[in-house]
Amino acid sequence: MELEKELALKSQRLDVLIIERLPGAAAVTDAAALAELPDGLENLTAHNVLSFKSKQEALDGWAMEELIGHYVTYRKLASIQAFSGPPANAPSADPAEPSAAAERLLPEAAFRLYAVATRHPTKLFSQLAPGAQHPTAWPGVYDLDWGSRRIRVIVLNALTKHPRNAPWELFASRLDRIRYGLAHYRPRNATAHLLRFHLANIHQLELPDMAYTLDDFKLETYRMLIDDFHALSLEDRQALLERMDVADRLRGLDTEERLRGLDAEEILRRLDPQERLRGLDPEEILRRLDPEERLRGLDPEQVKAWLKRTGH
Repeated sequence: MELEKELALKSQRLDVLIIERLPGAAAVTDAAALAELPDGLENLTAHNVLSFKSKQEALDGWAMEELIGHYVTYRKLASIQAFSGPPANAPSADPAEPSAAAERLLPEAAFRLYAVATRHPTKLFSQLAPGAQHPTAWPGVYDLDWGSRRIRVIVLNALTKHPRNAPWELFASRLDRIRYGLAHYRPRNATAHLLRFHLANIHQLELPDMAYTLDDFKLETYRMLIDDFHALSLEDRQALLERMDVADRLRGLDTEERLRGLDAEEILRRLDPQERLRGLDPEEILRRLDPEERLRGLDPEQVKAWLKRTGH
């Protein structure tokens, strides 16, 4: 017998997590705005957990169980985050007692589950109990009762071909649908541009209206790399710096930043006397030297001639 057995054998990651709005923000109810959403997403709530199965993966009963398992874990985490921190003026909690955040859960209605598949899950539908399948207003979109949860299933290859469904079509398995999605999808940020370009290259689709070129792709990639530079590992950052010209690496740095961490004696050893004195005021140099240092290296005859000339 084992008590409280650890079940997290490896990191668990959701395929997609859509969080529609911040707590307290109004839900989208405008009919025109809802009509622009891809089919099956009109009922988004505060927390939406989505599992995606490509053409190589089957959306079957086990996949549905996994989705519910992810939902349970995520609901616990979201609840802890939502209720973390004691209320103002609350007495200090006994560390031996479980925290209120660990026991409270966000309402079940704040979560919805979505299962997206490229092809029709025939085997899954055959496993459903009578009356567990509920068609919706959109072809290819179904509500399924699975245990105590209602899960929305979206079959990409069965959706209506419409510009609003272009985001779904990008992940379909049929080339005609992928081509349609790429032609009608309108990226809104750099990441979406990269995704569209990458998908077009994967499927070797030549779209005449795709103004996004290879140069655009490279430029967006460079910009994203710059934005995320500090998120790279030390080794990756060093590798990038080593590829840069020394002049480019130093450009924009003031003298103090360039010399930071360098040994002063080492710097002076690398300079000849003329370079050491360049730009310095002769009077300032002499004020900083004692008499012995001032005379060091001078020709004695020149010193005598100077003393005689000045009456010393």
